[in-house]
Amino acid sequence: MTKVKRNFKDSLFRLVFHGKEELLSLYNAVNGSSYTNADDLEINTLEDVVYMGMKNDVSFLFAHYLNLYEAQSTSNPNMPLRGTIYFGDLLKGWIESNHLDMYSEKQIMIPKPKFLVFYNGLKKEPERRILRLSDSFEGGQDEEAALECTAIVLNINYGYNQELMEKCQTLHDYSCFVENVRQGVRAGKTLEEAVDEAISKSLKEGVLKDLLKKNRAEVRNVVLTEYNEELHLKNVRECGYEEGYDNGYDSGLDQGRRQKEIDLIVKKVRKGQSLEQIADALETSADQLKEIYKAVVKAAPEYDLEKIKGELKINNR
Repeated sequence: MTKVKRNFKDSLFRLVFHGKEELLSLYNAVNGSSYTNADDLEINTLEDVVYMGMKNDVSFLFAHYLNLYEAQSTSNPNMPLRGTIYFGDLLKGWIESNHLDMYSEKQIMIPKPKFLVFYNGLKKEPERRILRLSDSFEGGQDEEAALECTAIVLNINYGYNQELMEKCQTLHDYSCFVENVRQGVRAGKTLEEAVDEAISKSLKEGVLKDLLKKNRAEVRNVVLTEYNEELHLKNVRECGYEEGYDNGYDSGLDQGRRQKEIDLIVKKVRKGQSLEQIADALETSADQLKEIYKAVVKAAPEYDLEKIKGELKINNR
């Protein structure tokens, strides 16, 4: 099996839409605009957000808007909460870079935040829906609440939002490439085989051709990193997941596979995903993941591997 770089941080979405021309095309498609000068677009993607080690996919300033674009492979109702944190850091950076004084008597005018989430997970979702931070407020929505953040979720799985895909060829190609990988896996190929065949097919059909010609190895590595861990956990479950838990931490599954299992749950917990969301993404039940999820949450915020292992041993005595 190909060795995957576990510390690789970029997502395929970030890689595809890292350039100004691609971002402008996507901006025009979702906003119904026809801007042509990509140089007016200022990318300000956060490379490392302090909270939980999260990093946003793409953010940029354009046409008086502070745009935040996130790609998600799981259905996550907490995106407005994450967006609130991201926008806070983005606006702080914008104010500092423009040498503005928040304590002056003059009102500061800021770019208007706009948050889009591009969903391409396996769970069936509508083509478009709106998530609001206020939906998370205890006691329900309150007109007197001092804060709101709205996330527009667009389903970009292949076959959805056709009009949007027609307006942005790069988004269409991204959706098509992901679908080709999934089709290969569904046909029984290994992830490496599915990725390699999807790349070859895309080059032949002109899908993401410029990116693949220049960065074929990088694209391959990114896709393997994004999909390999989840597929691995599904395979572990099929090969005796319950038996491993019933007989204790050290039996049933070898240490290496269990560590990968824990690493994946930690990664998803860091993203703010709940037990139910993780179970849904991995096509398993919450009961099967409950013990490891509880151990991971208990080990926050350091998520020390040995502490998690120790907790699992205690729970399985």
